Amino acid sequence: MPPFKDEHVLIIAPGSQTSLAQLGLPESFTPARLRIPTRMFPAEKKGEWEATKIRERKVTNTSNKTEANGHVDGNITVGETNGKVDGPTAPEDQEDDPKFEEDPTSEEGAVYPLRDGRIVDWSCFFALFTHIYNTMGPPFHTPILVISQPAWTAQDHESLTQFIFEKFKTPAFCLMDSALAVCYAYATPTATVVDVGHGKCDVTAVNEFLVSDLGRGSALPGCGGEAMTQRLHDLLGEKGFTRDVCEQLKKSPICEILPPGMEMPAEAEANAHASNPAAAASTGASGSGAGQRGSIAAQGGAPRGPGINTEVGDADADREFKEGEDDEGILDVAAIVASGKTSEFLAKKEREKAAKAAAKKDAADAAAVAKERSLPNSKRVKATFHYHERRPLEELNINGKRAIDGENIQDGGESKRQKTPELGVDSGVQAAENAAAARREERKEERRRNREGTAFIRKSADVGLERFQAANGGILDEIADAIHRCILSYSDISKRSDLWDSLIILGNGFKEALVGTLNSRYLISPSSATIFTSELPSNITTPVATGANTPQPQHHPPSHHGPGVNPLLLAATTASNSSLAPPGQSQQQLHQQLQLQQYHQQQMQQSHQHSSHAQTPTSIKLLKMPDYFPEWKDVGMEEAGFLGAQVAAKVVFVVDQGISKGFMSRTEYNELGPQGIHESCL
Repeated sequence: MPPFKDEHVLIIAPGSQTSLAQLGLPESFTPARLRIPTRMFPAEKKGEWEATKIRERKVTNTSNKTEANGHVDGNITVGETNGKVDGPTAPEDQEDDPKFEEDPTSEEGAVYPLRDGRIVDWSCFFALFTHIYNTMGPPFHTPILVISQPAWTAQDHESLTQFIFEKFKTPAFCLMDSALAVCYAYATPTATVVDVGHGKCDVTAVNEFLVSDLGRGSALPGCGGEAMTQRLHDLLGEKGFTRDVCEQLKKSPICEILPPGMEMPAEAEANAHASNPAAAASTGASGSGAGQRGSIAAQGGAPRGPGINTEVGDADADREFKEGEDDEGILDVAAIVASGKTSEFLAKKEREKAAKAAAKKDAADAAAVAKERSLPNSKRVKATFHYHERRPLEELNINGKRAIDGENIQDGGESKRQKTPELGVDSGVQAAENAAAARREERKEERRRNREGTAFIRKSADVGLERFQAANGGILDEIADAIHRCILSYSDISKRSDLWDSLIILGNGFKEALVGTLNSRYLISPSSATIFTSELPSNITTPVATGANTPQPQHHPPSHHGPGVNPLLLAATTASNSSLAPPGQSQQQLHQQLQLQQYHQQQMQQSHQHSSHAQTPTSIKLLKMPDYFPEWKDVGMEEAGFLGAQVAAKVVFVVDQGISKGFMSRTEYNELGPQGIHESCL
């Protein structure tokens, strides 16, 4: 078999919503070049599929059978002048000709062959692979690598293998497990891979590049991103948020899942209120610490409240009066009355007072907004969310501007020009690059939709504490329980601690919260773990009501030495002087007793030693993302399986050339059939 080239390798990674594909292996591995929706549309002919929605539009054809010289039916009639007919015109023939056009944005009638990682429609699934293959246009001598899902069965592997070899005539085919591909991307032989997808979650333990099927959590329902979107829609649907808007909110930076034990911003503000209500009522001080005495009474002035030598009213107003901010000075009332402009003077004073109050209110509002913006997202009660709505181009006016109802509408109902969103406190070079990349993607998407007859209308809305509750309902608890069961089911007890220290979580916005859930539920401190490792032997089982663990009287054989005599001491003293040995025992017998006693002591020591505290972990750690692929730093490692597939394809097809049986060749397929894939798949 001739060697394969980097530019001929085809990689396909099917997903429930989006499928990734790439032809060729670049020098530095990059994200997938082709991203297409995992859906197909039924064609007119039964059993055939189309990649986009095909709509039928009838066009009326009008013809009066007029020839090129303007004569009707070739005869010149009376009254015809300059090619025109004076009498009644000939009847026009109207025909409705069907015209078919593509609608790339429509999802009407779409069929998704993958649901929760399982193949539910094989005909549509094969049509999707054919569409990807034809889109990439690979040469004839092209090896193919497909990333398989954990929910696929052995029969699924065989069916896909048969289709690939029979349809595409490929010379080599490799089927790689998605969890193993992630380990290749992170360059680690041992890891616990937690892949949170669209509608499911997969938990897999990998040790020395071998996938453990025992206790594997495959396609856990209700633990994916779709469940989080549904939760946001349940909370915000009454406020007019559609499902598409909730999906954008889930992917935005303001949607976070707080770790266990972290208070909501409203609760934190409530706890930060006055610690001493009595002192706050009398002196205006919210507490006894530094910076808590902001009022005049708290700084040594007259206390607030009714009574002698007290002040009644707002402390801020008292402070302003004493500082002379609102002191209008001494007025010459007689001169004002004599001038006859009393009403104008009073109106002027009222305007000045209103202007001062407005300026003070604006300054307070600006300070409050600045303070709110300086806080991180997890400390804000509300945050502004920018999203897009899809509108047809018919709603735009003739000048290309937005229509009246398509303007950016704030929550207050007032039409405003959309401002560029400001960066948060953690803005930097990375944040600026991400924002620029996002704007480029938005412009590309907007140009594409303009070609397709739709346009984006950008809007904004304020979202409250609902943005922190996307994972409420036990989603993280169920994932944490699956991780615990998966690691606990691993057969090699000594490797379980390595699996806890090598967690890989694929997903955005909930990694810290999931690790916090694992720590709160299963982690024990090393100091408490020594209680079990030092005092309790591993051979002690939990007592059950069967009587099997009831201590039974044991009968020890009579000892050859006298009572109270240590056999080790006796052997040591008689080793050099045989005359000290007890009567009837030789030196060889004493030596055998010494060896037997030492053997029993070693066995007892080994039985009381515990290899590791495998039931519960003493540490839980996340693996660090590799930093030697610069193209993946901006996009993140949520699609790490595709990166690992490129690494594996380079090793299996180009470097190894089939020596380690990493792929199935055409010759092996002809000899073994589709069942041979079980001996070659990774």
